[in-house]
Amino acid sequence: MDYEVQRSVLLPRTKSSTEGSAGGGTSGVGAVELRAFEYCLRWMCVDQSTLWKAGLSWSVFFLLTVAVPLASLFGLRCYSTCDDDHRRPYQAVVQASLSVFATISFICLSRWARKYGLRRFLFLDKISDATDHVRRGYAKQLQSSLMLWSFFILPCFLLETAYKLWWYITGGTTIPHFGNIYVSDTIACALELASWLYRASIYFLVCVLYRLICYLQILRIQDFAQAFLKETEVGSILEEHLRVRRYLRIISHRFRLFVLLSLILVTASLFVSLLLITRTGAHANILKAGDLSLCAISIATGLFICLRSAAKVTHKAQSLTGLAAKWHVCATINSFDEGDTESMRNHISSSYVYPPVIEVWESDNEEGEGDDELENASINPVVAHTISFQKRQALVTYLENNRAGITMFGFTLDRAWLHTIFAIELALLLWLLNKTIGFS
Repeated sequence: MDYEVQRSVLLPRTKSSTEGSAGGGTSGVGAVELRAFEYCLRWMCVDQSTLWKAGLSWSVFFLLTVAVPLASLFGLRCYSTCDDDHRRPYQAVVQASLSVFATISFICLSRWARKYGLRRFLFLDKISDATDHVRRGYAKQLQSSLMLWSFFILPCFLLETAYKLWWYITGGTTIPHFGNIYVSDTIACALELASWLYRASIYFLVCVLYRLICYLQILRIQDFAQAFLKETEVGSILEEHLRVRRYLRIISHRFRLFVLLSLILVTASLFVSLLLITRTGAHANILKAGDLSLCAISIATGLFICLRSAAKVTHKAQSLTGLAAKWHVCATINSFDEGDTESMRNHISSSYVYPPVIEVWESDNEEGEGDDELENASINPVVAHTISFQKRQALVTYLENNRAGITMFGFTLDRAWLHTIFAIELALLLWLLNKTIGFS
């Protein structure tokens, strides 16, 4: 019986993972946090390792994502009996948006868990060959990811709870009920809150997992950049860069549909919400559109997390080209200076004495706010004695023509894309919040 439990789809017992655990590759990296992720997925009924678990998973999904929202939308209509503040004119947009995002997230999580397993999906099966710095950073990020997920979900859930309690308590008998009003309202309120928590949690969990996987690649890139600070063969640098590019292609392929659908649907949801609120005769306020505002904040925040994570790892990966060029230039200058003869130096006269290159490297240790640590890395010119000019030039040329990064159907998600999309989405969100809760 215990063996069957251990063969859960979330933590598959494969040969590679068994060997990795025996060697301390995956079991020692955030084991507690990884188990917390496993419990989180099981709590949301994403575990489909057995037939009855798959049935339970899909049953809970249809109940909280389809049945409860439809019952709330059509069964709690009170246009003829409720006052203006209790009619919830934007409930259809809220329920449709949350259900659509929860459906996309649930399908993606189910597919990933069934196909890869949690360890392989989080690239923990590949971390056995990483350095201690990468392992410690990834274990710390596992813990902070759970905290980030809780930090966002709990406050939003408390706000949603307060809104639902106000709606049911102040609505009184004007809200449709079946049988005893107190029992009916209690059950309806509990189901609505459970549905909201389930849909928001599963969507935000996918966004946090995407951020976590991107952060692992950032740690690898930062560790890879250390190769330019010491004597390293060009072949090993090229091999590591190919490995980084391969990991980024895998991430892009796994998440491209989720990111694209999230971008399209968030924009569509915000746009439709604005059309409803700004139409003639619409009088939106925090009582009428409080749940709409909270829904917009939730889905937009998840999208911002995904786009920022993708742009950050792309920026780090593309910074390697500049670092390699700096490494090549410093090595070339150093080798030229050391090759000069004393007679040639005597013919060069200048009223200004330029500081030695090495002194400039060693004195430039201060980083400005927001600077990239890869761009501020100090280069060791000892490579001039060990790596030829042709090899260094070939490596720089390769990096210039093979830039790594997160892509979405061929489009690189860099900072230029992030600035454009962020400006559009933030403008729509702030306009919506200004119309609903007076925030601008």
